[in-house]
Amino acid sequence: MAHADFPAYRGRMEYVCLDCGARHPGDSLLYTCPQCGGVFLLENLDFDKLKERSGAEWRELFDARSASRSTALRGIFRFYELLAPLLDEDDIVYLGEGITPIIEAAPALRDRVGVPFAYKNDGQNPSASFKDRGMACAFSYLKWLCRRNKWDEVLTVCASTGDTSAAAALYASYVGAPLKSVVLLPHGKVTPQQLSQPLGSGATVLELPGVFDDCMKVVELLAENYRVALLNSKNSWRILGQESYAYETAQWYGWDMTDLCLFVPIGNAGNITAIMCGFLKMLELGIITSLPRVFGVQSEHADPVWRYYDAPKDARHWQPVTVTPSVAQAAMIGNPVSFPRVRKLAEMFTEKGGEGAFQVVRVTEQQIMDAMIVANRHGHIACTQGGECLAGLMNAKALGLISNKEHAVLDATAHALKFAGFQDMYFNDAFPAEYGVTPDKSLANKPELLLPESARKGREVAEFARMGADAVADRLSLQKK
Repeated sequence: MAHADFPAYRGRMEYVCLDCGARHPGDSLLYTCPQCGGVFLLENLDFDKLKERSGAEWRELFDARSASRSTALRGIFRFYELLAPLLDEDDIVYLGEGITPIIEAAPALRDRVGVPFAYKNDGQNPSASFKDRGMACAFSYLKWLCRRNKWDEVLTVCASTGDTSAAAALYASYVGAPLKSVVLLPHGKVTPQQLSQPLGSGATVLELPGVFDDCMKVVELLAENYRVALLNSKNSWRILGQESYAYETAQWYGWDMTDLCLFVPIGNAGNITAIMCGFLKMLELGIITSLPRVFGVQSEHADPVWRYYDAPKDARHWQPVTVTPSVAQAAMIGNPVSFPRVRKLAEMFTEKGGEGAFQVVRVTEQQIMDAMIVANRHGHIACTQGGECLAGLMNAKALGLISNKEHAVLDATAHALKFAGFQDMYFNDAFPAEYGVTPDKSLANKPELLLPESARKGREVAEFARMGADAVADRLSLQKK
């Protein structure tokens, strides 16, 4: 049922190639430029019409929509005009994505780090990762496209290190026909928790030897030669949906970006691209009056973007790297497909915000795991990518890149439970040598068996309860009342 408060505004969307500048209509399944193979950004040809509203009016509208009972405007599409404003209300897929909380660091952790910061818990999205933001937009667009073209079947495909496949399978299973989900995973490189998600959603799950980059090449060939909907971050509609992270962050801080900086794991580089896009749009519309600073974070086991920006400006040369095993699995990508977007957006971001507005820091695997465990010891639910961001913040502080008066927002891209296996490896000192992680024994935590299994057999509940209570009291050195 249509709601009167759904926007009447519609935009015209075009793909713009970042390499050759070619433009293509937005009502087609395109992922790379047919002319040169470059990646796209989507442009709303009617964006200037949005300037008819003042920044203050946009802020008031977006704040009001936060209380909407219309599901089409409750999630990421409360920022409808900034995302994919060609959709009708019935096209929009809403599974509760977006509106993830920003949780200030526990005081003891804040004092330990020496910089005020917060986690944005994107693991509280429906499939437990930030990927749902992009999938909500991509699947809404696919519904719109299938309706326009009267397609009776479309295969959605993605390569994944875990989170993308979980999100793609979830949204495909919800939408149903004409969409069907197929995911390609690198064999043995996805945690059991993440593997369970596309299987549970009924997707066709195919595994290939190698790493994510190998699977990505296969998916790219499929998208070039067959009518399939590619759902990796080459999909420009996914990038649009992920802009909502920036909009939500700005809204949370009352649209005031003073002394705010964001730490974002780079991975395939789609999320950091989207976040910079989102802030630039808000700046152009006067919704915000200044840009926050954005720090990309990479592990030394997968650091091509860091290497590019670490070189002097006149000597920078893009070179993919061969990755080695990383606990930050979603970021273990040696040839991020969205790097051309990052390069373009970083230029625009530093032009508007100054040289320090975009930077990249590198961390070790040891720092990632230590930081994740320490964060979660202080009441957070950080994944390994969240640990990577905290390690990035600490390195930025050590390098003098961030001051004590700034406030950092760290991207916990997924829920800690997805990476429980790495926590177990840490606690049990079971990391293979190639990870380069030696656990801090002071952070280890294991269950203790207080009584042998035989203690329960043949005893009444009351007798066993007394034995158990005595064992607990003895272990904790409790004093009787």
